[in-house]
Amino acid sequence: MKKHIALLAIIALSLNVKAQQTDTKKGNSAADSLMNLMGVDEKPVPVAIFKSTRLVLSQTTEMVKRNNLNFEVIHRFGDIAGSNGGPQTAFGIDRVNDVFFGFEYGVSDNFNVDLGRSTIGQLVQLELKWAVLHQTTNGSSPIAITLVGEIGAKPYGAFPTFSSRLSHLMQAIFARKFSPGFALQVAPTYVRDNTPFPILPGNEQSFFAMQASARIKLTNHSGVIFDYAHPFSAFRNNTDTFQDPMGFGYEVETGGHVFTVNITNANSVAEMNMLSNSQQRFSKGQYRIGFTISRMFDFNPRAKKEEKKY
Repeated sequence: MKKHIALLAIIALSLNVKAQQTDTKKGNSAADSLMNLMGVDEKPVPVAIFKSTRLVLSQTTEMVKRNNLNFEVIHRFGDIAGSNGGPQTAFGIDRVNDVFFGFEYGVSDNFNVDLGRSTIGQLVQLELKWAVLHQTTNGSSPIAITLVGEIGAKPYGAFPTFSSRLSHLMQAIFARKFSPGFALQVAPTYVRDNTPFPILPGNEQSFFAMQASARIKLTNHSGVIFDYAHPFSAFRNNTDTFQDPMGFGYEVETGGHVFTVNITNANSVAEMNMLSNSQQRFSKGQYRIGFTISRMFDFNPRAKKEEKKY
């Protein structure tokens, strides 16, 4: 028995030596061969989960790269149908509910500073966005996590103090690309309006909300997107006046532009406005066409064009 074991050990050792010699001839060590067999990726590459930093209602975990500036225009028209829509308003095109202009600047690849202005409430908002974690191609990180903090001010109108003009939003976005054709994210959110919005008896100053979004790939440069949000607010959930915002759209990437056309029941673009005061119903024709135009400007003198791969 011992002779057989010794013989097997000699054969295995001989095969191992032969394998090492073969690898040496090819310029690879035995350790390299083992690493190749294991498929170890020494440099994890971040996965591009979404095409842009915004969907219909929500932001995404995507970031503006260092020394890049993303200029956004987001538009919400009037009701397509119902008492305020129809052909007399060109199905809402004649009316404008909200327009948002925004600038997103990449201080670093993982930290952005954003400034925007909305028509509703003349809201001016400053945002800090930090990518805590990226999903990677080698699976070392299965999800992406991005933190968002916003402060908004309504500079016009009658308010007793400056503080009463302010609103705040804090958000953690968790996203994952499950396959080349499907991505999903959820975003627990906290909203505080120092002056409750809208100003109604019993309305709360602060509440939590949950947002969920998905993207389905159609081609390499286009896809369909879905967005939904639910405020966990006793004031809003115990009345038929308020409705959960939702929307869907078609997104296409053309060079440095990302264009999205969508339909949603939400009037407001800014999340702190949208989560606080969405009262429009799909069943009453109170849904509208919207669009988002995103244009990226690169201020890196010698930018290294490294595209994310999946």
